[in-house]
Amino acid sequence: MISIDQIVLFSLASLVLIFTPGPDIIYVLTRGVAQGRTAALAAALGFSLGNIGHTLLAVCGLSAILASSAVAFTAVKIAGGLYLIYIGWKLWTADPSITLGGAGEHKAARVIFRQSVLANLLNPKVAIFFLAFFPQFVRPAQGHPALQMTILGLTFVILTMFGFGLVALGAGALNSRLAARPSLSAWLHKGAGAILMLLGLRLIWADR
Repeated sequence: MISIDQIVLFSLASLVLIFTPGPDIIYVLTRGVAQGRTAALAAALGFSLGNIGHTLLAVCGLSAILASSAVAFTAVKIAGGLYLIYIGWKLWTADPSITLGGAGEHKAARVIFRQSVLANLLNPKVAIFFLAFFPQFVRPAQGHPALQMTILGLTFVILTMFGFGLVALGAGALNSRLAARPSLSAWLHKGAGAILMLLGLRLIWADR
């Protein structure tokens, strides 16, 4: 069974990686600044829970296929990049003057949550990261490597929720300060859309 010192070491290393600027945390920050706290928290939750899928892929060994097959890696990478471009375009063309309350806001949050989960799952670099990072903290002598990987994966999900949640709250607070300026809000939406589209292009064209 996994030990306490394993969890502690893994958690410390994970927190450093979680707060290191990358496409996922930029995505959450962008959503929050442009659309507010609820949107950012939905994105943070989506990216966090998407890691459950990557944990299962790593446990089942499917991540190894992505790592070894150039065709599979490229196909998933292109799909993920195109999806980010699609999300960015939707945000670019959205009408920032529409204010949503109650049910409308919850509906928008559900859409952002689903988009974030899918965007996370379609990033093959995250799958390969799990395959490379997690085994460093698995101790076969303690038995059940798959169970250890699962526990580490769930720990990473919780830590990601915490880290991205803080980023989401900070971005949401910034949005509330800027919301009183409609013209700036319109540019924020377009800027956020442009950033997501650039992240999509970066994913497509970047090397492994």
